[in-house]
Amino acid sequence: MRIACLQFAPQVGDVSNNLNRADAVLSKADPAELDNLDLLVLPEMAFSGYNFKSLDHIMPYLEPSGSGISALWARTTALKYDCKVTVGYPEKVDSSQRKRGGSPRYYNSLLMVNGEGETLANYRKTFLYYTDATWAQEGKGFFADNLDGFGRVAMGICSPYKFEAPWNAFEFGVHITKLKANLVILSMAWLTQQDQAAFTPFAQDPDMDTLTYWVQRLEPLIRSESDEETIVVFCNRCGMEDDVVYAGTSAVIGIKDGEVSVYGLLGRGVKELLIVNTEAPPFAKLVNRSDSVSVPDRSETLSPSQMSTSQDRLGGVPEADEPPERHIRSGPTSPLNGRRPAPVSPTSMALPESPAMVEASSSQGSFSRYAYHHPLYTFNGF
Repeated sequence: MRIACLQFAPQVGDVSNNLNRADAVLSKADPAELDNLDLLVLPEMAFSGYNFKSLDHIMPYLEPSGSGISALWARTTALKYDCKVTVGYPEKVDSSQRKRGGSPRYYNSLLMVNGEGETLANYRKTFLYYTDATWAQEGKGFFADNLDGFGRVAMGICSPYKFEAPWNAFEFGVHITKLKANLVILSMAWLTQQDQAAFTPFAQDPDMDTLTYWVQRLEPLIRSESDEETIVVFCNRCGMEDDVVYAGTSAVIGIKDGEVSVYGLLGRGVKELLIVNTEAPPFAKLVNRSDSVSVPDRSETLSPSQMSTSQDRLGGVPEADEPPERHIRSGPTSPLNGRRPAPVSPTSMALPESPAMVEASSSQGSFSRYAYHHPLYTFNGF
């Protein structure tokens, strides 16, 4: 399957320029790479921006169900590249559209259209975050359906904020495991817990704390050790809105037999199109270190009462007990900025006590191997 994530930095209420920003990212991609694309995924509320303060603030940017400017862009792009397109948008359902009438309803939604412009899905976010809870209603449950070319598909949007369920409830992880999903699409406007000064200078580096957290929330799928691979697409935005900093780090991973393969990964601040082929070998694996490292009980360390207000407001990303020293460094030809090195077969490697990059060689030529040391996972890149 050929999948693309369009990571960019929309601004609140700047719809026209946000459309241009997305088009600019697509225009910079190699046209040959866009041939035979199966799926293009955009972030949560991609063209409206995300950080609205109230219903009054977002009201001018709400779009009719599946028929606003986001839907028009998605259909035009799907027809152009003959692929399915998924885009997040702020949805308004007028009383005339509701079976029982009543007041309009508003949702943080995710639309999917096919290459013929037909609507395949219109998922409404189930668990709201601080920001969208000021204007949106909750949807009725996670998306699950069989879609032509993809098989069993699950969809989710970003992160909740109330953290009312225990950490090990894994609501979305359980959902996709029960569904036996072939494809999972997560469209996000995920924030970072780091401040701007510490975060933005490393635009090319993925935020590995964020990626690790996303993978942790899929624990039921990993533990199921299914012999059928599930492809998971994390499409996040980057950049800033006011004082809010987004984590970027869009990624496509595969989970099979308890292993997590990484097919593609972007830096935290790059505005770029990540294109991967899930039939090609992955360039890295995330390896659970729990067998060799004593890991604290996350249900205790991540309980709402123990998380600071600032952490809750920044997406609930947990602090590591002993944070890694710094970030992965990605070279100009690294798959960490969406470009593949010569393919090699993933193998395990001994890790140093801090992140490191070492040069190695293979029959296909030289390549860089990246190792990231984390309390829960090691990141073995090839």
